[in-house]
Amino acid sequence: MDFFREQDLARRNTRLLVLLFILAVIALITLVNLLVMGTLFYQEMQHTQGSPLAGIMATIDWSLFATCGLAVSAIIGSVVAVNWWRFAEGGKPVAEALGARPALPSSDNNAERRAQNIVQELALAANIPVPPLYILDDERGINAFAAGITPANAVIAITRGAMVHLTREELQGVIGHEFSHILNGDMRLSIRMAAMMRGITFMGDIGSLLLRGGAHRAVYSTRKKNRESQAGLLALGVGLMVIGYLGGLIAGLIKSAVSQQKEYLADASAVQFTRNPDGIGDALKVIGGYTPGTLVHSARAEELSHLFFAQVKHRLWLLFATHPPLAERIQRLDPRWDGDFIHRRPDHRSLEPDGSRESRADQARRALVAAGVTGTLLDPIDLDAAPVAVEVGIPLEERPLRLAEGVIAAAEDPLGAMALLLGLLWCNERHSEKQQALIDQAGFRGLSDLAAQHGEDLSDLEPQLRLPLVELCLPALKLMSPAQYRRFKRLMLGMIRADGEITLFEWSLYQLVRHYLDPELAQVSPSKPRYRKLRLVKDSLAVALGTLATLSDDDTRTAFERGVKSLGMRLDLPDTEALGVAQFGRAIDRLADCYPLLKVDVLRALEAVATADDRLSPAELTLIKAIGAVIDCPIPNRLLDAGGHLIADRQ
Repeated sequence: MDFFREQDLARRNTRLLVLLFILAVIALITLVNLLVMGTLFYQEMQHTQGSPLAGIMATIDWSLFATCGLAVSAIIGSVVAVNWWRFAEGGKPVAEALGARPALPSSDNNAERRAQNIVQELALAANIPVPPLYILDDERGINAFAAGITPANAVIAITRGAMVHLTREELQGVIGHEFSHILNGDMRLSIRMAAMMRGITFMGDIGSLLLRGGAHRAVYSTRKKNRESQAGLLALGVGLMVIGYLGGLIAGLIKSAVSQQKEYLADASAVQFTRNPDGIGDALKVIGGYTPGTLVHSARAEELSHLFFAQVKHRLWLLFATHPPLAERIQRLDPRWDGDFIHRRPDHRSLEPDGSRESRADQARRALVAAGVTGTLLDPIDLDAAPVAVEVGIPLEERPLRLAEGVIAAAEDPLGAMALLLGLLWCNERHSEKQQALIDQAGFRGLSDLAAQHGEDLSDLEPQLRLPLVELCLPALKLMSPAQYRRFKRLMLGMIRADGEITLFEWSLYQLVRHYLDPELAQVSPSKPRYRKLRLVKDSLAVALGTLATLSDDDTRTAFERGVKSLGMRLDLPDTEALGVAQFGRAIDRLADCYPLLKVDVLRALEAVATADDRLSPAELTLIKAIGAVIDCPIPNRLLDAGGHLIADRQ
């Protein structure tokens, strides 16, 4: 599965959606104009005895029609803009609009802890920050959704039915399906669709208001002229409601046309993502044998139905279904399926609070997840007995816990997460006093001692574990206030500059934090695709490749030329003074504005530079992964070969 090509396809589908939306708006404007003309014609015929043709000619007013068209366009445009502005803040407003609440890291509910562990494992395996998990407590149906604009502000939400009714393996398949939507770039398309569909159906809401207002006035009106006027208002309200229903039908057709193929793709991606076809396949079979099915009763579920894992309401006509039929999805995943669904009674007792914190076994599992994200090709494993990403060839009980349990636990708390990141930036003894003073001046109570402790704990941490640890910390850091975040960013910069130099790892850490937290805590807009050709960013590309080439054990020019050759274009190696960390940062920021398919070419060129000496060191792989995350082009581990190299040819 080529996630990068699918991101590009998602953007093309966005253009198709915009075209369909424009056609729908034109149709609505035409219908509203016909309704207005009919209402005026009716009133004209009540006051004149002329022929119908004369009445029609008397009601035609092109300036009125133009005004009506502008008014309809303005109303729809305003509704779309308001909804887009709200949903563009990230997945959190969408989850809250559907009645979901955030899962608590300190929860003693076994089912909730299990779901959080699965989200964490899959995020680390995909090389993206762990998205917040939301729970729809009041929904018995088995369903889930992913929402957000970018991986930086994405959330995963699951219903209580999915949380308690599915096995761990099946829940991994469902959540893996939602992670596939994140990697495929479907979320922006889904949010835009939700905003546009709300604009199309809003005319019906106006009709409902007019109908209620007209009916109320007609009851208390005594004058004949007023009653006739109210009758016209009632007719207009009924007509707008009918148009609203027609708009809903149009919206349903558009959602169905755009959504169904993406669901097939996400199912296939989930299989590749979890390396286990039985997980999502069995989850769909359980849904088929479960009485509540996938129903979601939230008031806004129908409006946002295309976001969900499966159909949220029963559909009489498949023409309007946002998801393919259940049997067809299962058949594609399991061609040998005999047509029988799975009927199961969930063991609720094993999933209720047990009054204790997470068990040592669960903590060990999560530590192994972080330790296993090393860029190795992973063989299929039993996901119910082991984490997603583990080291191949070593029995589970013999694998060392290379990250202490205390380090993993600290990543779930904002203060602990800050301390871990500062610990990764901790210098040698010559500069530690200066860094200690900077932390004290920042005013975070208790942070100084924690950072010093973690600085010692993490001093010998393997390079390939640093990026997963940063990604583990990001969800907790989102709990900071904007003012705290600004202070923490200034503190990180001070820590980085304490020894008088900036390393590429320090750049990676700071850029990852800024990239994933700025949109939420600093009101900074994420990057948008602007460049369709790499030649438009050739200077930035040369700086990125040249800077990475200076790290190679091979000759700098030889490594640089190898990266240029993979692109099939001509680039000149910049002068040494143009290859500093600051210039490198600006170059990566500009490359983030390229279209998805160009970004994967950039990553392959960087990989070619890094492997010019016929090896890819953990530090180089970590840097390439960090660059991929910063430019919103994450590199799932399954796209790496056994040597940790990017797979060049993916079908």
